Amino acid sequence: MQINTRTIKAKDAIEVYITALATPDTPAKLQAEELFSGIRKVLDSNNVRIFQERAFGTPNALDIARSIRTRVYDPFDDGVEPAWLAVPEGINGQLAGAQVHAVGGCGIPEILRLEGQPCGRILRNGRGEYLTLSGISSSKDGCLTDQAQEMFEKAELILKQAHTNMLSVSRTWIWLGDILSWYDDFNSVRNKFFVERGLIAPKRGINKLPASTGIGVAPHNGVVPAMDLISVIKPENALEYLEAGGSQDSALKYGSAFSRASKATSQAANTVYVSGTASIGEDGKTKYIGDAKKQIEESINNVRAVLHEMQCDDGDVVQAIAYCKTAEIEKLFCHQWSDLAWPTLTAIADICRDDLLVEIEATAAIQADV
Repeated sequence: MQINTRTIKAKDAIEVYITALATPDTPAKLQAEELFSGIRKVLDSNNVRIFQERAFGTPNALDIARSIRTRVYDPFDDGVEPAWLAVPEGINGQLAGAQVHAVGGCGIPEILRLEGQPCGRILRNGRGEYLTLSGISSSKDGCLTDQAQEMFEKAELILKQAHTNMLSVSRTWIWLGDILSWYDDFNSVRNKFFVERGLIAPKRGINKLPASTGIGVAPHNGVVPAMDLISVIKPENALEYLEAGGSQDSALKYGSAFSRASKATSQAANTVYVSGTASIGEDGKTKYIGDAKKQIEESINNVRAVLHEMQCDDGDVVQAIAYCKTAEIEKLFCHQWSDLAWPTLTAIADICRDDLLVEIEATAAIQADV
């Protein structure tokens, strides 16, 4: 197993980002024991609590991992499930790995519930109010666009219960399943919802769009779409947005409502969320069609350009995910970019266009004070 930890400390707070990769060629049960025991040791040694978590693996591996996580994490298991995300078997085997964002020194996160079920956490203290949600989805059958609408409405309902709204959201991850069959329809729902809530405001001239990843991954329970998010409730006006960055223009120009990056105050840092980024040029067209190596290089360069515009560099990256269209592309990424300084988890998934072969997201954090 590989476990990569990035720690940011302030005077009265600590944030720990964990990227744990399973040992290849190992049965799923042993992978899960090793993975979650390793994460538990990091939580123990830093005296921190989980704030948000996601795990990737085959459906069989996630079935096995779920009960093992509950046992190993006790008493850290507060009932909020991670985003359990089903992906094909990849370079690390059945269980690809997990990523955790944990916090400490600033109080214990409270549990948020939706329809009686734990669905997220909120942390309130003298530094601010911060909220995370995981796996928010529709409870109804029906067409995917109706389910997407309900997903956003449910997230909004929980935010309202916490005395905030969608304008406080800094980052979303949206798990779309068979993304290639309905991405345009999803964008229509999201765009309309964001216009109605004031995130897209042509008359104001300033859009307030969260950074985002929308990817061809389905939650393990099969309910799509589903969404994770991060919100900064206080301090107010703590969010910054980069709508266009590097050589990439605004994604809104080709119908997708997200910023290239957002910056938010967090417990111990100023945190930069770089959206899922691919080999797309300034004209909005795919670059290097059919050339996986060139697309990976372009995606990394685009992420670095956005980081630079947000006053970050490679050394500030605390977590990254590379979504690769095929197992062969995942192997290419892992072998030829093994020296990339970012703590990176890889997963096999379709991207939002059939000719895109890789998409990379990153989170960077710069210490806020000493």
